[in-house]
Formats: sequence, structure tokens, C-alpha cells
Amino acid sequence: MMRVIALLLLSSLLICSAVAQNPVTSQKKRWLTLSGKQPVVIARGGFSGLFPDSSESAFKVALPLGIKDTILYCDMQLTKDLVAFCQTELRLDNSTTIAAVYPKGQKTYVVNGNPMQGWFAVDFTADQLLNNIALTQNMLTRPSIFDEMFPPFTIDDLSTIPVPIWINVQYDTFFNQHELSAVKYISQMRTKTLFYVSSPEIGFLKNVASLVDQKTVRLVLKFLEPETVEPTTKQTYGAILKDLALVKQYARGILVPKDYIWPVGKDMYLQPATTLVADAHKAGLEIYAYGFASDFPASYNYSYDPAAEYLQFIGNAEFSVDGVMTDFPNSASEAIACLAHHQKSPRQKTGQALIITHNGASGDYAPCTDLAYEKAIYDGADIIDCSVQLTKDGVLFCSDSADLSKFTNALAMFMSLSTVIPEIQAQNGIFSFDLTWGQIQTLKPQLVSPLQNGLPRNPAYKDKGRLLTLAEFLDLAKVKAVSGVLIDIQNAAYLAGKKNLDITTSVRAALSNATFDKQSTQQVLIQSDDTSVLAKFKDIPTYKRVLFIEEIIGDAPKQPVQEIKKHADAVTVFRSSLMPSNAAGFTTVSTKVVDEMHAANISVYVSTSYNEYVALGFDYFADPLVEIATFVKGLHVDGVVTEYPLTASRYMRSPCSDPSSKPRTDKFQVTFLPVEPGAVYSIAPADARPPAAAPAPSLEVSDVVDPPLPEVTSGPPQGAPAPSQKKSSSTANVASVGLVILASLMLGVLTLGC
Repeated sequence: MMRVIALLLLSSLLICSAVAQNPVTSQKKRWLTLSGKQPVVIARGGFSGLFPDSSESAFKVALPLGIKDTILYCDMQLTKDLVAFCQTELRLDNSTTIAAVYPKGQKTYVVNGNPMQGWFAVDFTADQLLNNIALTQNMLTRPSIFDEMFPPFTIDDLSTIPVPIWINVQYDTFFNQHELSAVKYISQMRTKTLFYVSSPEIGFLKNVASLVDQKTVRLVLKFLEPETVEPTTKQTYGAILKDLALVKQYARGILVPKDYIWPVGKDMYLQPATTLVADAHKAGLEIYAYGFASDFPASYNYSYDPAAEYLQFIGNAEFSVDGVMTDFPNSASEAIACLAHHQKSPRQKTGQALIITHNGASGDYAPCTDLAYEKAIYDGADIIDCSVQLTKDGVLFCSDSADLSKFTNALAMFMSLSTVIPEIQAQNGIFSFDLTWGQIQTLKPQLVSPLQNGLPRNPAYKDKGRLLTLAEFLDLAKVKAVSGVLIDIQNAAYLAGKKNLDITTSVRAALSNATFDKQSTQQVLIQSDDTSVLAKFKDIPTYKRVLFIEEIIGDAPKQPVQEIKKHADAVTVFRSSLMPSNAAGFTTVSTKVVDEMHAANISVYVSTSYNEYVALGFDYFADPLVEIATFVKGLHVDGVVTEYPLTASRYMRSPCSDPSSKPRTDKFQVTFLPVEPGAVYSIAPADARPPAAAPAPSLEVSDVVDPPLPEVTSGPPQGAPAPSQKKSSSTANVASVGLVILASLMLGVLTLGC
């Protein structure tokens, strides 16, 4: 067992996304906490977002992933012979193997007035539990490959770790009913690492107060749901909250559900903040918030970015809680040490990758709409993208796909036009070149997740915004002075051969009309999966040509790379071509594709970055910033294609992302460091790992070279202006669109304006 733990610790140091010992701190700026010091990070059950809750590995791996003095939180359980160990749930059958080991051990007890059936520690001796049962993961969204590796972890063992510990006694009344005294246990602890003792039972806190040194041990009242009755006073926690001056008489702080501070409505949008933090600080109480977990969606306002939620509690202009309790201490540490005081900092300039949008900020608004592009620009995107489609009457516009049924209500509006075009896709669709621009303008955009089993996105704005013509898109880019645009050209061969539509000539004309071919201040990236399309732009030296590699590849040999170099300056590849994940959801290897492309002076853009935890390998700890750091700092990609540019912008603005920052060993702070592929996965027992998958195929010359485009002999006008649309219509709409963006940001009273 000790050999396994040593491996865990070594691996944690190798894979840290937020590794200890970085000089970047925020100590010079005062925090809005009660003390004015940095908020603390409280690791609930250790790193319970990855390992079984309260296991030795969870506790020890949490430390190098967190800020200095990360606090280890332990929910106390007592055996019948008064041995204490850590486990969140009173019932052990959901988080251990106890039911299989002791099938006849099930009991029913009344706990806080309610019957509870299961297996309880109070019915077993320490020997029966510590030497016979093992811990398991109790959340279905988390990896199970570490199940049954670790026995319960005792508080005596926890006390040997030289960091602050927090012991919570959730069920003192229940223990007393079984003639077990948590008060006695706490009072007899002789460790110097016990800094916090909490309980939702006021009687326990009062009884233990005279038995601990309150100069070093903080007593904290833990609040449950407002309507729940506190066992000692028989008052609801909502009623107790109204008299914080009374709480101050027996506690130094309060631990509250995060919704006590930022309520979330039934629609999962934030409501106005309460005054609880200010009220607690006025009463002289520290206030800690619990319930944070990166793989548990909290509010649509956060766009599935864990950092956004932490910043709401510690980085807003009005207040800061004194600490956050989380299952993912790395993400909380990043927010505190790397982001909170750098939200308006300029981008780190040295060696940074481009932030390239995928259909604008399409994680927050329907793809390729005015709202998606406006938010992307506001959020700090370097390059905004337009996947160009052609209408029946020759109008160029932006849409992720020629099949409009994917992101609009086209199927409901024009079902009779549904057809299959094998050259484009195997499924039925409603295609842009079968509709006029006037017809397309009647469609409503749809915000849907492109991910399998994807989580819903910003439903309040799911059908808001309008699609833009290419002319409007280019006008917006010029008005907003973005760093550049990416024009993605799809299906050119089909359009030329089957529809007599010359999309490449049309795009050239639109760019020229907007004078993008006569300037060099804004980058122009021309992207296509067809090298013959890229060849049409070779004569414009200011344009950068990007080959989109549709296949998942595991290697890029010299010959196909040399062929790419003839046609393109850069490539866009999928994430799995650089860091594939296995069937268990872990990365095991990284490829050499970036290095092989860089050797030929070809830039590499990785696509697509998502915030949703379901799109992230377990190695990334449900944190999109960790994945971005892995691609930017670890693999040295030149650009990140993302549907959430604000998340990428947070990373780029943080000094922790500076490639020149080096770890040091004199103190614990955090920096963004890349994942070491396979390091976490290798810890799991061999019999728990699925069979290794075959590597992705190597890129071949045939994957690169395309036949010449068919000649267009006749057809409708190329790149015709949109009917009844003025050339500068997007300029006129900038202010109104901006107001819509502002209104959506204010929805739920988001106030991250520090």
C-alpha cells in the first residue's frame, strides 16, 4: 500500500495543472475577506473529485494541487470502539464495499428525526472496517478505476500530514445515542494541525468550546438547508441566520451552502446576491461557502467554467468569502492565486497562442449569430471565424454547416426540402443552397450542444440573435478592430460541380470589397479541408492559409507534412490528434504531431475547446483551464479553437500562464502546468484498466492532396449582396447588439467587475 501511495504522490507532482511552488501571488492586493488576507481552499475529503472521497490518495494528492496551506476537510465517523475515520456519508454502503463484506450488517436508525437504512460505522469495530472494507467512488460522473484500492483513512493518520485539517462532526446527537462522544475524541486530540472544528449542532460546539484552545482552533457553525431544524435549539437554520451576533458567542465562523450567498433560481440562473457575507463580517464572523464541484453544473451564468463560479465568490467588487470548500482544490486555487486579481490584466505576450473562435462564443449563444460574435469580441477573442455558406441566390453568410437543420429551426419550416447529400453528410438535412437568403432570414437560430450527452447551454437565449452575411461579419470585425478573421470554406467541390456555385471566387470578392486584401493590420486566415481551395488564395501573401485535417491522426510523417507545406501555412487538428483519451476517459499518450508540423514551420491550431466537464478527460480535473494549459504550455500549439473564448482569455491574461514562469520550492502557490499523459491512469490496478486502443493512423499524402475544383461555367451571381441589407448594417447594429449582450451578462446579477 505504501508503494502505491508513493506512486500517487509522485504522479500528482508530474501531472499538476496547478502545481505548488510558483512565485506568482496576489499578496500585494488586499482581499475583501474579514482579515484582508487571501481566501483559503478547503479540500472536502481531499481531492474527492478524482479519487474516492476521504481516501489517503485524495488527501495527499490535494496538497501539491492547491495553494499554500490548503485545508484538508474530514467528516468524522466513529466506530463502536471510538476510532475516528473520515467519510462524508453516515451510511457507508454508497462509498465503500461494506455491503459485500458484511451482507447482514444493514440496520435502520432514526437520524435527526428521519429513518435511515444502511450500514453504519457505529455497528462495527475499527478492525472490522479498517482491515476489511475498501473505499469506492460515490459519484457516477467520476472515475471508478481507483475503487477498492484504499481502506478508510483514520483521523490519527490524517493528523500526521503537516497541513491544517478541518474536522466536521455532522452527527453528534446520533453518536451520543450510541454512547460515543465526539466531544471527548476532539478534546483528546494532541495534534498541532487541527485548525478548524465544525458542526451543524450548536450543542456540540458549546460543549467542545471549553475543551480546545480557541486561540488556534476555530469553531465553525455549519448551516444546512434553511428549512432544516437544528437539533439543539429546535430552530430552523434560516431562523438562526437572522441572529449572527448570537452565533458569534460560540463560533468564530460560519460554513454555509453557496446558495446562501448567490442564490440560483429554478431556471438555473443567478439571482441577486444576499447580504450574508457583509452581515457575517459585520458580526466579526468568518464565512466559508461549501458545495463547489467542477463536475456539478451550478448556474448557466458560469458557462460551465469552474473559475467563473469561484470568481463570483472571491473576485467580485463587493465582497469575498473567507474560504471555499470544494471537491476540486486545483480549480479553486487557480481562481484565487492566478485569476482573481488579473481579470482585467492585459494578455501575457510571450509565446501565447491565438484565441480562435468556433462559430463565435457559441457556448453562450447560437452559433454564428450577431450575439455570438459580439460576445466573443467582448470576451477577448483574437480571431473570430465565419464558416461560409452559399444560398440559392448566391448570398454568402456564416453558418457552421450547410445543413441548416443543425442549428436553426429549418427542419420545421422547410421539411419538404429535406434531403440526403452523400458528398456532404450521411443524414438528411435542409441545405443552405436550396434556400434563398430571404427564406433563411425567417429562421430562428438554435443553441444546442454539439457534444454527445451534452449539457444544455444558456436556454434563456437559445433562439436569440440572427445569422450574419459575410459582408456584415467582415464589417463587424473592422468596426470592433479584432486582431483577425478566419474564413472557413466548405464543400467547394460539391458546390462547383453540382450547383455551379463558385464559393472561393465569391469569398475572394467579399474580402476584397471589405479591403482585407489591401491591409496587414488584421490577420486573415483562410481555412479549408481542400487544398485546391487554399490554392485559390496563394497569390495574396497577407492571407494565411490553414488546412483543416478532418481525420484523427496519430502521427505526421515527413512526406505528407512537406505536401501540406506546399499548400498551407498552418493546420487545424482535433484534440484527439494531440492528446487522445482512452475508453476509461484518461489520457495515456501525447503525439508528436505539433513537433512534426513545427519542424516544417507549420503552425498548429487545436480544435475544439469546450468548458463542459463531459468533454474533458479525467486528467484535466473537470477544468477547461487545465486542458488549455496542456495544449498551450505542454504541446506548444499556436492557437486554441474554442466555443468559450472568455475561458481561454482568462488563461491568457493570467501571469500563471506565462511560459517563462518557473516553479520554486520556498512556498506553495500555483501555476498552470500541463498534464502528464498516462500518469494518473497508471496508478489504477491493471485489471481495472480497459484494453489499450490501437493508435490513430498516420497522416498520409492522400489525406492532404485534393483534385482540382470543377470549373463553374454559369450560374447565379457570385457573392450577391443580401436582399434589403445595406453594406454597413452591422455597424448600425453594434450598439443594439451590445445592449443585448450586456443584458444577458446582467441576467442573474453577474457582478464580476473588479
